[in-house]
Amino acid sequence: MTATSVGCARLGPGYVSDMAHHVSIESDLISSLGRAAHDVGVGALVGGNLFARLAMHPSLVHISDKRERGKVLNSSWQRYGPVNTAALTAIVLGWGGARLGEARPSLLSPAERRLALAKDLAVGGVAITGVGSAAAGMRFARTAPDGAVPMKDGDVPSKRAGEEAQRLKKTVNVLGSLHLASAITLAGINAALAQANFRRPPARRLLRHRY
Repeated sequence: MTATSVGCARLGPGYVSDMAHHVSIESDLISSLGRAAHDVGVGALVGGNLFARLAMHPSLVHISDKRERGKVLNSSWQRYGPVNTAALTAIVLGWGGARLGEARPSLLSPAERRLALAKDLAVGGVAITGVGSAAAGMRFARTAPDGAVPMKDGDVPSKRAGEEAQRLKKTVNVLGSLHLASAITLAGINAALAQANFRRPPARRLLRHRY
């Protein structure tokens, strides 16, 4: 990468060619775009979940018709679905690409390897719970025409909603909570990895890679 190339140049002549420097700049650009998409994806997942739980769901009680509450609830999540899909894709592909490149084990310190493994688990958790909650949410919406499931609020169905709807909403709530916890955990691991990377200068990465 660019910082590593600069470190190589300081070590002595012959380490960096013009072509290698050009490639490293391109690699930095691609890595930066992937990391930005990854971080925006985490923010979109955490922000969407918090907004729904703390703002939208409780506010649905101001809609007098319980079926209309369900219709608004399911329509809102349906609209946010493409954002969640894009966010999950960016997170998984961004980290997958990094694991094949700058985050592969041979370039990491022991502490970074442990954090990278933790991030593997967190990314997997975000992906599994995200897909699971989306699938359960779509099934829940289909239990009533136009998603108009009778709701007490955004989290609890009315007794008139039926057993299947109540069961599916419980599943959605549990998976949604796990999804939010996984995303917040991932954000924390990202911060720890960034700090570990900041404390380890580029020259040490180069020497570890070459020897």
